[in-house]
Amino acid sequence: MSAANPHLQYRTAIAEDLHEVVRFPQDADELFFAYPKASWPLTVGQLAAAMAERRGSTVALLDGKVAGFANFYQWQHGEFCALGNMMVALWARGHGVAQFLIEAMERQAREQYKAKLMKVSCFNANAGGLLLYTRLGYQPRAIVERISPEGRRIALVQMDKTLTD
Repeated sequence: MSAANPHLQYRTAIAEDLHEVVRFPQDADELFFAYPKASWPLTVGQLAAAMAERRGSTVALLDGKVAGFANFYQWQHGEFCALGNMMVALWARGHGVAQFLIEAMERQAREQYKAKLMKVSCFNANAGGLLLYTRLGYQPRAIVERISPEGRRIALVQMDKTLTD
């Protein structure tokens, strides 16, 4: 439960959640922001493959319905975790789901991985993500060049936040 919103909970993602989660990205750009290696449209198979090679796959529930999804694409016990596949259902946006889920992942990083740092990467075109991470205390550390699916040069903003108990 969340003190700020008693309608929000989180739990470990299960296979049955994937049919719902694959519907979260609304277009190829949103999918690219959340999972750059995936191809549009997102399929259960692609997401299951990501879950198999990642750790901590978690869903946020809003009023008992799967509303958000995230995991760690990198983890180094005692050092850091890197947040990945962060996505929220269209119907659940604007209800604090993303912040709640990010905070739940930070807690998981501290408690299960003894991580001192959480890393996130966010593409320059994802203004909402950049603003959210900044509001939650993430600081830009580097900007690296990537190529979009259309072949355009884009910037990946690498950010991090010190995790405290």
